Amino acid sequence: MTTLIHNGTIVNEGKMFKADITIVDDTISDIAEIQDKPRGCYDKIVDATGCLIMPGCIDTHVHFREPGLTHKADIDSESRAAAYGGVTTYFDMPNTKPQTTTLQTLEEKHAMAKDKSHVNYSFFFGATNDNAHLIRELDSSRVPGIKLFMGSSTGNMLVDRELTLHNIFAAAAERDMIVMAHCEDTGIINRNMQKMQEEYGDDPDVSLHPLIRSAEACLASSTKAAEMALRHDARLHIAHLTTKDELALLGKPGITGEVTPSHLLFSDEDYATAGSLIKCNPAVKTSADRHALRRAAAEGRLSTVATDHAPHAIEEKQGGAKKAMSGMPMIQFSLPAMMSLVDENVFDPPAVARLMCHNPASLFRICGRGFLRKGYKADITILSDNAPYVVDKTMIQSKCGWSPVEGRRFNWKVVHTFCNGRHILNDGTFDETARGEAILFGNT
Repeated sequence: MTTLIHNGTIVNEGKMFKADITIVDDTISDIAEIQDKPRGCYDKIVDATGCLIMPGCIDTHVHFREPGLTHKADIDSESRAAAYGGVTTYFDMPNTKPQTTTLQTLEEKHAMAKDKSHVNYSFFFGATNDNAHLIRELDSSRVPGIKLFMGSSTGNMLVDRELTLHNIFAAAAERDMIVMAHCEDTGIINRNMQKMQEEYGDDPDVSLHPLIRSAEACLASSTKAAEMALRHDARLHIAHLTTKDELALLGKPGITGEVTPSHLLFSDEDYATAGSLIKCNPAVKTSADRHALRRAAAEGRLSTVATDHAPHAIEEKQGGAKKAMSGMPMIQFSLPAMMSLVDENVFDPPAVARLMCHNPASLFRICGRGFLRKGYKADITILSDNAPYVVDKTMIQSKCGWSPVEGRRFNWKVVHTFCNGRHILNDGTFDETARGEAILFGNT
């Protein structure tokens, strides 16, 4: 199968230029100067006139809820939403039922994804208080890293034993595997919650969520994680950073950071209108924090943008700071949201490609993806800004059926997605038969 993507503007490795891309089977075979009239024999020609062409996005932090929580989401529905959002690779988190904390449950997830996932996939191994010894048995060519919850969150996977934390970081360093840490100090959070409940009742208003899961709680935990990583010479990727003060930890040897589109879009001022729909852990914080995160991402101090895509049934999102469940479904609209920040001059398109494609591939040492290069897998997304739209429920592919960006106007839309050379999304038409591949790690 030979496909030509014709007359688009490529966004790749810090540059924007017009070129044609030729795909043969699952691989990019050529990136060449545009011809007025395509010459040669092609099975398919895709007209990308007026569009941006980027590598398929790599979302290194999602919760697809399978197995065990499939009333919220599943691999089929959420990988479809990924394709609609130009995401061709995802890394799923371990807090499912059962948790991905044994070699057996890891293999079971791979088997599920091979059968059900429409785009490429991999799975983090979850650290617990009792399984640090298994890290040395992992196949590092098939696992992106170790997920460590240094704060209690959805799934009850808190690791709070000092010796265990040392063992986890030591084992990860020995295997040269990334530790991706959720950093919030549970003791501080519990004290804050008790104080708020004494003043406001059992379920304080959701606007108090960022004062309960406070900046202090984030910084205390992130600082501890950084100290552990430096002591053991381990690679630490701090997940979903939310505060300006935590940014000072980045740049130390082996320490990198992730930010979500949600924390770049929203601030605590949005609780007044969005309420519990934007409740997540760590919490959306102040506009000053949001500004600092945007600046750090634009300047390259933050390494990756990933969604922390976390669907819940809409009835589970009812309530306040205690009762409403934390998490947002964002994978379908993460790239359009980032492009909306391009429209606001927060980023430029090459920065979006760096944060969502190149850096994830380089940081996690993904083989043959994340860049538009000859010989690389043809994971490609094509965006158009010709038809602005307002997000409504009819567009939502996630099984939960809602989005925190409902009602928001976006200019940019993903019109085509190629995954392993297959035209999985063709201007709104989806190939249900497409299946992704397991990601391999070791080289970019």
